[in-house]
Amino acid sequence: MSRLATRQKKIESLMSKHQHFESILNQVNKSISVDDLVITDIKKKKLKIRDEILRLNK
Repeated sequence: MSRLATRQKKIESLMSKHQHFESILNQVNKSISVDDLVITDIKKKKLKIRDEILRLNK
């Protein structure tokens, strides 16, 4: 597999994870009894993935 194809697979995987965390956040925000630390942790993971996607797209 070429480096470009490998990079594209990595980006697709990260985008999938990013979407997964977005879905979790949407579900968590609907819940009344969710700890703010849980939300903060999910947001940090989501941002880390977004930053990695941006880095790979350079």
